[in-house]
Amino acid sequence: MQHPLEILKKYWQYDSFREPQDKIIQSVLEGKDAFALMPTGGGKSICFQVPALIKPGLCLVISPLIALMKDQVANLSARGIKAIALTGGLSPDAISDQLDNCKFGDYKFLYVSPERLQAEWIIERIKELPINLVAIDEAHCVSQWGHDFRPAYLKISALKKQLPNVPFLALTASATKRVQEDIATHLGLENPVVYKKSFFRENIAYMVLETEDKLHRLQQILTKNPEPSIIYVRNRKSCHDVSQQLQSLGFKATHYHGGLKEKEKEANMQAWMQEKVQVIVATNAFGMGIDKANVKTVIHIQLPENLENYYQEAGRAGRIGKKSFAVLLINKSDIAATQNQFIEVLPDKKFLKNVYSRLNNYLQIAYGEGIGQTFPFNLNEFCRHYDFPVVKTYNALQFLDRQGIVTLSKEFSESITLQFLVPSKEVLRYISLNPADETMILTILRNYAGVFDMETAINANFINKKAKSTEQELLTLMQRLQQKGVITYTSKGADSSLTFNEVREDDLTINRVTAFLEQQNKIKVKQFEAIVHYATNNNRCKSRLLLDYFEEKESADCGICSYCINKHKESRSITYLAEAVLQLLENDSYNSREIEQKLELTPKETVYVLQVLLENGKIKINMNNQYTIK
Repeated sequence: MQHPLEILKKYWQYDSFREPQDKIIQSVLEGKDAFALMPTGGGKSICFQVPALIKPGLCLVISPLIALMKDQVANLSARGIKAIALTGGLSPDAISDQLDNCKFGDYKFLYVSPERLQAEWIIERIKELPINLVAIDEAHCVSQWGHDFRPAYLKISALKKQLPNVPFLALTASATKRVQEDIATHLGLENPVVYKKSFFRENIAYMVLETEDKLHRLQQILTKNPEPSIIYVRNRKSCHDVSQQLQSLGFKATHYHGGLKEKEKEANMQAWMQEKVQVIVATNAFGMGIDKANVKTVIHIQLPENLENYYQEAGRAGRIGKKSFAVLLINKSDIAATQNQFIEVLPDKKFLKNVYSRLNNYLQIAYGEGIGQTFPFNLNEFCRHYDFPVVKTYNALQFLDRQGIVTLSKEFSESITLQFLVPSKEVLRYISLNPADETMILTILRNYAGVFDMETAINANFINKKAKSTEQELLTLMQRLQQKGVITYTSKGADSSLTFNEVREDDLTINRVTAFLEQQNKIKVKQFEAIVHYATNNNRCKSRLLLDYFEEKESADCGICSYCINKHKESRSITYLAEAVLQLLENDSYNSREIEQKLELTPKETVYVLQVLLENGKIKINMNNQYTIK
C-alpha cells in the first residue's frame, strides 16, 4: 500500500498535508466513519481523493453542486485520474453505460447528486460496484436546521445499510453543534471520528469600508494592491458594468458569470489565472474549484446573502499564506436592498398554500389525483395569470421541490433572451422608419440597459404590460428585428416542466411541511441579521465576529481588520492630525478626498480635522473646492 504522502506528491505536487487532512485520511484508511468540519479552502477534497487512490476500488462522491462535480472531474482527469459524474440531462441508458464504465473501466471516482440515489435501480447498480469509500460533500444539507436543507440527503442512510463495510466520510464547511449532531444521526454514521479545523485565517485582513463612491474606493484598493483580485457582484449586468468601469480607469479587468458561453468563460478565467488581467469581476457562479494561491484581494461591493457565502468567497484570498484582504464595501442603501432581494421574497404559509392550490387549478389537477403527472410549465405565464410576484413564487415552488412534493425539471429562465447587434444610433434610425414598433423597442431599451452588451433575459409579460402590446405582437417584432440583423434572440416557450410526486391534498399537503418552511425562513432571517451585524458592528474585531458566528471562540483581536486598524487610529490626537494636514497643505492645495487618501485617514477623521481647522481659521476653501492654508 502506498503512503498518503506519496500520492499527494505524485498527483498534487504538495510536500505535506494541511492540518487535519492527514488524520482524516488515516481514519478512512482504517475503515472508520469520519466527519470533517473544515472551512472553505481547507482542502476537503484531498481528504477523500487521497485514500480513494490508495485503496483498490471506486470512491462514491455525493454532492449537490453540479458545477463542482464537473470541475472536480475535470481536475482529476487533468491529473490522469479517471472520474465520472452522473450530471443532469443523462438518459437512463446513458447512466447505465456510465455505471458499466465504472464497473469495468478502472475508474476511481463516481460523482452523483443525492437526487440520483432516489432511483432504486441506480442503488442496485451501485451495490455491484467495488465501492471503497463514500464521501458526502455539503453534509449540512441533511439537517433541517442547516442553511440549505435538502430532503434527498435523508435517503443516504439507506445506502449506508447497503454498504455496511464501507467507510463514510461527511464533509462540510459550516455546521453548528445541532447540525453536526443531525449529520451523524441522519447519515447513519457509526461512532464517527470528528475533525475540526479552525475558521481563523490569521493572514486575512477583514475590512468593512463605508463609502458612497464605491468605484473610487475600488480604484484606491486596486492601485495600492496590484496583485490578482476578485470582485464579487450580485448580478450579471453588474459584472459587465464594473469590469468596463475598471477598464476605463486603466485596470486590466475581465468578468465571469453563469450566462457566458463556455468558451468565453474559459478564456476570461484563463486570462485571470495567467495574470494577463489583474481583476476578475464575478457573480457567485465563480469560485468553485478555483485554486489560485496568490489572490491578494477579494472585494464584495454588495452585501452577500449570508456569512457562510461571504466567508467562503472571502477565503479565496491569501491561500499562499501571505497577508491579503477581504473587503466589503457598503453604503446606507445596501441593507434595504439586500433585505428586498433575499428576505421580502420568502414565502409564508399562506402564500405557499395559495401557490400550491392555484398550481393544481392551473394544471387542472383534481383533488386526490396528479401523482406522477408531468406538465410543461412557464413560470412567468403562471405568475401573470394569478398576479403573483415572480421571485417569491419561484421560492415557493423551489421549497415544494425540496420537500419532494413536486419536481422542477430545471431552473426557470425568462422566456425570451435578446441582444442588439447594431449601435444605439442605428436602433433610433430603425424606430424613425418604423414608428409602429417604437413603444415596444423603447420599453425594452429603458428597462434592460445591458441589451447592447450581451444576451439579456427579458420578461415578455412585463414588456407587454408596459407597452400595451400582446405576446404575439412582441414575438412578431423579435422575428422582424432578427431578420433585419438588428438583434439576435431566442424564445424558450414553456421554460420548464413540473412533475407532481404526490396526490393533491391541498391543506393536508401544505400543513405537513409548513413547520419546515417556517424554520427555513427563520434561518434565512437570522443569516441576514448576522451579515448586517457583521457589516455594521463597529465595536468588535471583524475576525472575532466571524469566529463567533461559526461558534469558535477567540480571545484576542486579529490586529489587522478594519476595526483593529481604526481602533489604533482613534488613539491619534486631533493635534497630531491637524499638524499632518497643515504640513501637507504647505506644498499644495487638495480636496477632502485627496487629503484622506494621502494621509490614510478614515472618513470620520478627515471630516473632524478639517472642521476643526476651518473653525480655528487655519485653513480655507478655494474656488476649486480645495483646502489651502489661510
